[in-house]
Amino acid sequence: MLPACRTDGEGFAIPTFDVVPSDVEGFIDELWEFQSAFHDCFARSEPRAHFFDYMVGQCSKLERKSIEPMALHVEGGTIRGLQRFISDVHWDEDQMRWNDHQLVAEEMGEPDGVLMFDETGFVKKGKDSVGVARQYCGTLGKVENCQVGVFAGYASRRGYALVDKRLFLPEVWWTDAYAARRTLCNVPAALQFQSKPQLAAAMLQAIVHEGLLPFKYVVADCLYGQSPDFLDAVDACVGRTALVAIPSETRCWLQRPRTADKPYRYQGEVRAKRVVEPDSAPCMVATVAASLPASRWYRRKVSEGTKGPIVYEFARQRVTLWKEGLPDRTVWLVMKRTVGADPVYSYAISNAPASTPLRTLVWLSGVRWAIEQCFEEGKTELGMAHYEVRKYPGWHHHMLMTMLAHVFLWHLKLHVGEKSSGPHRVAAADVIGCRLTPTEISD
Repeated sequence: MLPACRTDGEGFAIPTFDVVPSDVEGFIDELWEFQSAFHDCFARSEPRAHFFDYMVGQCSKLERKSIEPMALHVEGGTIRGLQRFISDVHWDEDQMRWNDHQLVAEEMGEPDGVLMFDETGFVKKGKDSVGVARQYCGTLGKVENCQVGVFAGYASRRGYALVDKRLFLPEVWWTDAYAARRTLCNVPAALQFQSKPQLAAAMLQAIVHEGLLPFKYVVADCLYGQSPDFLDAVDACVGRTALVAIPSETRCWLQRPRTADKPYRYQGEVRAKRVVEPDSAPCMVATVAASLPASRWYRRKVSEGTKGPIVYEFARQRVTLWKEGLPDRTVWLVMKRTVGADPVYSYAISNAPASTPLRTLVWLSGVRWAIEQCFEEGKTELGMAHYEVRKYPGWHHHMLMTMLAHVFLWHLKLHVGEKSSGPHRVAAADVIGCRLTPTEISD
């Protein structure tokens, strides 16, 4: 059973997903209506037809959903046509993302929605695919030859979905030795190296600037909690509350330390350097957790498992983070540990106001499973990891298709049999701001 994130006084429970591609049988009209809302993202009828064929393939019962079996599965489909469609044809990705976000906002959007950020790996055998390198693959839990994508997810009491993506290009891909590969893979010339947290920060900033997806909370794992760029992007989201995991060796102060300007001489000039006074040494967050008395810990249920409630103990403490030797932001340090004689600890920080109840932070600690489920459902049901493209545009196009196919399955769950604005009980093109109606598919 999937976690339902249930705690007393929680924000909301995220629904579980119970629709699979086999449930799509008999709903081809609904799929047509759904995908036609994105026809304004293509200039000609041919790619619009391939767009529909690709979604049909992803929502089929095929065991492997790479281009060849999908092309052979759909009537009139061609392998070369789908290959060109994914890798070489121009898409208006900004318009597609806009349409997608309008759709997600209309059907899942809530003022207290949650944005989630995480990465997932795609194992590859060769060396020619864009961004492939020996790097840590979270899917396998070890270093492997793979590609890594950073994703943004959205969750509310009405469902969850992936809403943006970026391909991580390791630093080696920006060396002169990889210049020819970048050209062959159509990596945009204006693109520059960005770390995974920087990619996540860019997506967060874009979502906020766009203003379509309503949200109140942000969650992310440990990689992002170590990044000043990501934390700065979160802090710029005025009025939003974040809970971001951090490593146990993160340093902090229980009380904000005093600082002073220490003069020193450099190249004959007297300068000043801001330093922390000697009596104010920081400590690791693991040390803070170990020093807390039992009275500071609260036992809370965070989810329902197959064998019963999943329970952890939580504590929190206001701390000031250490950054390059100086005090940085003051935050909640949220500590979680397993129940038993030999507890395992984990840590997170939150920019929540000082008056925030513990139950809110406990609830936030249990919602990140939704983006992990997006990866799981995309890979097992929709061929998210079955792609065989090598070019930069092809990777992004395939991921967009997977994201949209996943949203369509949620549409079946949410709308089939209910009244909606479309003739086939799903949102019509004109509802989500598309420039074309479903019948306008000719050149």
